[in-house]
Amino acid sequence: MENNLLLAFALTTFAGLSTGFGSFLAIFVRRENKMFLAAALGFSAGVMIYISFVEMLPEALELLEPVHGEHAAAWLMAGAFFAGIFFIGIIDRLVPEYENPHHVRSISEMQPSIANRKLHRMGVFAALAIAIHNFPEGMVTFFATLHDPTLGVAIAIAVALHNIPEGIAIAVPVYYSTGSRIKAFWLSLLSGLAEPLGAVIGYLILRPFFSDTVFGLVFAGVAGIMVFISIDELFPAAKEYDQGHTPIYALIIGMMVMALSLLLLM
Repeated sequence: MENNLLLAFALTTFAGLSTGFGSFLAIFVRRENKMFLAAALGFSAGVMIYISFVEMLPEALELLEPVHGEHAAAWLMAGAFFAGIFFIGIIDRLVPEYENPHHVRSISEMQPSIANRKLHRMGVFAALAIAIHNFPEGMVTFFATLHDPTLGVAIAIAVALHNIPEGIAIAVPVYYSTGSRIKAFWLSLLSGLAEPLGAVIGYLILRPFFSDTVFGLVFAGVAGIMVFISIDELFPAAKEYDQGHTPIYALIIGMMVMALSLLLLM
């Protein structure tokens, strides 16, 4: 097992860096292209929602059931899911608003500075959720490779495919709000680097304390965070930039891309 340490860290780093690659794809499109912004935000919402319900929640249940039984595991998963929603909802309330949160206005109707702050805040929230998601995901990839390198490679490829659109979810709002490709790229990349960081911390410090229960609760909680961001931030913003069907088509395509990546790697 110890002989696979270098390979495990390399695969985990590769998966994490894919978030930066996603941001690289996103930021080399003209800032003025509002349809791209709407499509990218809708696509990202689809990715997050699909990952949450089809991948993360079933994975949480799979981890919890052997320890707690089917009935208790379902309650724990649901509780952690809504705890994640509650957690990010509190953060949403604590982060200063630059407009009345009870008075919804289109981004295009706001002052440019307010619209930019809203988008920037959205990108930071996405980075936070994805970093939390990537941290335990890095441990999973790392430990799977230590146990079985073939399994580790398959998991790393799947994670990398997921991380590319997650990088888009971070980079697009930050780039459109600041105009800085460098800031958008680095925020996305730092979020992805939570994966190798999680691997190192998990191996050196937390390995004796982690259990299937902890991983199951973390996955369910982060699923709640990602669903909240998708419904409260990403998709509504996409509709503000395009009142037509582009955001919903993009959301469906985002789900399809994630479904295809999972099916091809089964």
